[in-house]
Amino acid sequence: MIDVEDLIALVRNYNPRTNADLIRRAYAYGLKMHEGQFRHSGEPYFTHPVAVAAILTEMRLDDATIVTALLHDTIEDTRSTYTEVSELFSPEIAELVDGVTKLTNLQLSSSATKQAENFRKLFMAMSKDLRVILVKLADRLHNMRTIKSMRPEKQAQKARETMEIFAPLAGRMGMQWMREELEDLAFKVLNPEARISIIRRFVSLQKESGEVIPKITGDIRALLEEAQIDADVFGRAKRPYSIWRKMEEKQLSFSRLSDIYGFRVITRTEMDCYRVLGLIHHRWRSVPGRFKDYISQPKSNGYRSIHTTVSGRDGKRVEVQIRTRQMHEVAEAGVAAHWAYRDGEQTENPFAVDPTRWLTSLTERFAEGDHEDFLEAVKLEMYSDKVFCFTPKGDVIKLPKGATPIDYAYAIHTRIGNSCVGAKVDGIRVPLWTRLKNGQSVEIITAAGQRPQATWLDIVETGRAKAAIRKSLREEDRTRFVKLGTELARVAFEHVGRRVSDKALRTAAKAMGLPDEIELLSRLGSAEIAAREVIGALYPELAAQGAETVEPTRAVIGLEADQSFHRADCCQPLPGERIVGITYRGQGVVIHAIDCPALEEFEEQPERWVDLHWSSGQHPPVYTASLMLTISNDAGVLGHICTLIGSQKANISDLHFRDRKPDFYSLVIEVELRDVEHLHTLLTALEAETDVAQVERLRDLARKP
Repeated sequence: MIDVEDLIALVRNYNPRTNADLIRRAYAYGLKMHEGQFRHSGEPYFTHPVAVAAILTEMRLDDATIVTALLHDTIEDTRSTYTEVSELFSPEIAELVDGVTKLTNLQLSSSATKQAENFRKLFMAMSKDLRVILVKLADRLHNMRTIKSMRPEKQAQKARETMEIFAPLAGRMGMQWMREELEDLAFKVLNPEARISIIRRFVSLQKESGEVIPKITGDIRALLEEAQIDADVFGRAKRPYSIWRKMEEKQLSFSRLSDIYGFRVITRTEMDCYRVLGLIHHRWRSVPGRFKDYISQPKSNGYRSIHTTVSGRDGKRVEVQIRTRQMHEVAEAGVAAHWAYRDGEQTENPFAVDPTRWLTSLTERFAEGDHEDFLEAVKLEMYSDKVFCFTPKGDVIKLPKGATPIDYAYAIHTRIGNSCVGAKVDGIRVPLWTRLKNGQSVEIITAAGQRPQATWLDIVETGRAKAAIRKSLREEDRTRFVKLGTELARVAFEHVGRRVSDKALRTAAKAMGLPDEIELLSRLGSAEIAAREVIGALYPELAAQGAETVEPTRAVIGLEADQSFHRADCCQPLPGERIVGITYRGQGVVIHAIDCPALEEFEEQPERWVDLHWSSGQHPPVYTASLMLTISNDAGVLGHICTLIGSQKANISDLHFRDRKPDFYSLVIEVELRDVEHLHTLLTALEAETDVAQVERLRDLARKP
């Protein structure tokens, strides 16, 4: 375990004015609180907080963050309290420790809905003070470095969580070194065989080709010395997981994989970056399509650098990154550059972006949205690389890799996205599903009255576009459901000899615990409530008038006195059809139509068959049958169909769409009927309608009793 004076020495390396007494007090307090606690490895528990603090000194963070690391588990795992930490140290430190504690308690690998909700809490905590996530990331890094002492199943869970959440989050925060190490540590747990295989191949490659890195580093240094450019040159082999990911993405074997070596040139000035680029391209052949200038077009997390891949010594492809010292600090520290200290003063790095912008934009954009929408947007933005496109005026729009013109339109403004009907890329009209590339100029064509299509959700890449499309579709669905509900309510009221009015609907909504008549109509149109429930809320006596002519217990003949029954969902037999019963233990008798294919599985069990038939007489319209309709997609058609069904004295109990096309709808309507004759009458009336292309009774064998 690192001694307190050694820890203070690490801080003094970059901050000579550090409050050594504060760190000593925090160290002593943490040691006392964790006394008697041990890690899975058998080490004293306090070795972990000290190691986390040491990791944060590598990022040159302020005293408050270092102290938070030392205390980050005290409130959760010891008798320490928020109030005590606040009084002994400061309210700022207590708030940071409390924030880390709340992050630790979030179950980010739980069920999808809970994970989405907790992800939002994670980002809300980060937006208050990003130092909280820096401590949490350092905490996760040390836990992954010492993961071997955990149970295998716990190792796998932590590794998956690290790979899916913490590693990409570190990358989005600009800390690429931490992302790479977290990924590789998780890879070591999740796929140890693949990692060992790559390391072995690396060793074999080095034996064959010798020490490639010193040779190429020497070549670049000689080139710079000849041009009298003052710069540092570093080379390294890429980490096993990075190589494995490239092999998987490009479907290449290790022997065919290029640029497994990376080199960095750190210059003094921005102008020198471009001079170095010219020298390297003049000396070695550049690889087409592998050049990116993040200096003129920085990444959204502040990252600036020039990337190029060249065919170096012996034809081996190598990637070279060129950047200034200040750019390198941001590339290494990411958001930590905002709190980094040098010589006792907070560093002012001109290339460090405000890290709260991304968090604020996300939390504001999805303030009222679904947790799932928020999680989807965050993951898309954490994982995606960027492409840069130009507006007709020359402004730059940043989009994730794989973005389409629809994403571009929504990036400009939601109104532009909603009304988008087409796009031109570099002056040529292209489909809306076209994937945009770096440097393209995009022009969006809009039209009044255009609305987002449901199919757009499968086309777009950005969380912003997906959220806007879903919101528009929800509003459009609500409008459509209100119109449909209005028609259903009118038919239901006429059925009992009453006229529908806003006042009547408001009264019914109040009786049913709904906020207003619009919500009632929307739920009625979406089949969340039935029309008979609305009538029953206002006119209980009229709703009861349709009382059964045949008593429910007498509807089927052939049952024992104590036997209950219900109709099979697969065939939905109606009075008037030949039926048979199948006995089920605990369910009574299930009635099937005599021609139901589901009966085949009971052929070898004759003892379970019961001979039944429907009673004679008038049956009430309470027997559900499913109809599948294909109708034209024109204004008023759906409402007219519902009116027609109501005029046939049939009630709609449920309705849902199976497929929506620009010209036709395919939908399933569940109607309540008296008998098979009532069904045939309704089918005949629907078939006679010009707007109905097809109608049939739907029997779903997937829905067993």
